[in-house]
Amino acid sequence: MSGREGAPAAASDFDFHLPEDLIAQEPSPERTGSRLLHLPARGAARHLRFTDLPELLRAGDFLVLNETRVLQARLALHRATGGAVEALLVRPAGPETWTALLRPAKRLRVGETLTGSGGSWSARVAALRDGGEGELRFEGALPESVMESEGSVPLPPYVRRAPDARDRERYQTVYARVPGAIAAPTAGLHFDDALLSALRERGVGTGRVVLHVGPGTFRPLPDGALESHRLDAERFEVPDPVREEAAAARAAGGRVVAVGTTVVRALEADAAGGSGETDLFIRPPYRFRAVDCLLTNFHLPRSSLLCLVSAFAGRDRILDAYRTAVRERYRFYSYGDATFLERA
Repeated sequence: MSGREGAPAAASDFDFHLPEDLIAQEPSPERTGSRLLHLPARGAARHLRFTDLPELLRAGDFLVLNETRVLQARLALHRATGGAVEALLVRPAGPETWTALLRPAKRLRVGETLTGSGGSWSARVAALRDGGEGELRFEGALPESVMESEGSVPLPPYVRRAPDARDRERYQTVYARVPGAIAAPTAGLHFDDALLSALRERGVGTGRVVLHVGPGTFRPLPDGALESHRLDAERFEVPDPVREEAAAARAAGGRVVAVGTTVVRALEADAAGGSGETDLFIRPPYRFRAVDCLLTNFHLPRSSLLCLVSAFAGRDRILDAYRTAVRERYRFYSYGDATFLERA
């Protein structure tokens, strides 16, 4: 599918105008306080509140959550010259070694030692690659303990403020359990324990998967055709009971409801026989095997996530819904409002 008849899909096919003042900079006062745009499989969009979600689900549906936990992965380091270096730890690369995005990276050298703000630990530059990526080998403290004691919440680049104490709670789902992400699965940020309990009482089943969100989720798409574009691989796990319960729900007439695009990618990668890591890039046209409904936030123009929701609900319908959301002044991105999409 493309905006240009017969041509392969391109990034320009997934673009829309978004006023900067609609990019949410703060979470809503209450987790469940956001708005919810419902886009049914057929018919007009509906403007709801997130607390209306139980009315959109029914007994026998199976809600799947991503229980990844966001690391306090942003670290401030210093060179021997006194220059500051920011490191975003991305994933383990070996004993006491992590792959990291380093800024500024141009003057760094392999073998150079960077020190933490407290001076009790250091990190040696073990490798450097294009794009500011490198590897840091920690000395004097384990990377995990450094992140816990000195790291800050890795808010996405479009949140144009420094993280504060509330972000440690609000940029984390209430069911986060497995550390490993550098960005939140943001659709899950809207849930509190009371709403999850209300869904269980309604007869909605719940399962949990893990997909550790990496930096690729924020990378814009390249210009030109998307056929050869690849996403950064992300680690995921779909437990056997979740796979079995989802199949049983569908067999009984229920729907599998993914909370977030990360859950979609995990379930669809699993259904295609993948395991461990996935670089699955879902874009039109795509045949979904595992997901019937999708709860997700509003996504960036020209992004892989906008491609995914376009494949799910139809590109023209999604872009029309996004234009409506702009007119109605919905809040966009990580701390913004949500959409409930039924598969086209």
